Amino acid sequence: MIRLSPARHAATRITVPFLIGISAIMIVVGKADQMVFESVRNSVTDAAAPMLEMLARPMAALDSAVAHAQDILAVYQENARLAEENGRLMAWQQVALQLSAENAQLRDLLKLAPEPPISYVTARVIADSGDVYARSLIVNAGQENGVARGQAAVSGEGLAGRVSEVGSRTARILLITDLNSRVPVVIEGSRQRAILFGDNSEHPGLRYLDSGSAVRIGDRIVTSGQGGVFPPGLPVGVVAAVDGELPRVEPYAALSRSDYLRLLDYGLAGALPNPVFLAPRSGKHAESAGGAQPLRR
Repeated sequence: MIRLSPARHAATRITVPFLIGISAIMIVVGKADQMVFESVRNSVTDAAAPMLEMLARPMAALDSAVAHAQDILAVYQENARLAEENGRLMAWQQVALQLSAENAQLRDLLKLAPEPPISYVTARVIADSGDVYARSLIVNAGQENGVARGQAAVSGEGLAGRVSEVGSRTARILLITDLNSRVPVVIEGSRQRAILFGDNSEHPGLRYLDSGSAVRIGDRIVTSGQGGVFPPGLPVGVVAAVDGELPRVEPYAALSRSDYLRLLDYGLAGALPNPVFLAPRSGKHAESAGGAQPLRR
């Protein structure tokens, strides 16, 4: 067993308390230094605050000036654009005025007959008298309201059909999708004429197109005015499908969801022939088509 000398043993006993004391002193001094540093930093910040505020004011003013200049530039550019657009509109106005004057002169020269006045009656749909073999509606307006056979029935979107039968207070509307419906139409872009025929489906077809005529999906269909049944220009629908040589049309009017129809009087009712209804061949179909009879008064 090794024995320490008395001097070394005394040094060992003093070393440990000494180190502990040094560590405690260092911790206290470190804390004191941090508190002193924070105190000095806060004092410097408080002293420099007025100066920093004075320096910040010119920077804020500079930022505001830059933003104001950008706003002025944007207003200048917008003004230039509006001036250019106004110039174009003025040019179009001059063209429109010139065309209007030429149109008035040509009308006077040709002695064109004025357009007939249009009157209308708004009626509520009170019954859907259609079935698998017919497409028609009953409205609560008749002869007492000025409704006459042949008047065009339109919704807010487009042509729905025509008045086929009239009673005293009710009328039957033959829809453009009905088997008996035939409407002379024109393809608005190409001016190709055709007949819109109904076959009791949701999408009537186009027949009697010129050979080689190109019909595209999305082409707009309007009435042509031929035959004296409908006036020209009433919106009908758009081409929704091209099935070989038989284009199909999506009507503008929501025929199955129409609550009100407007019956337009163009003064064409006297030119209509007596109604002739197509009936299916079979007895069962004939019974179903038998519902398309004149309204009893």
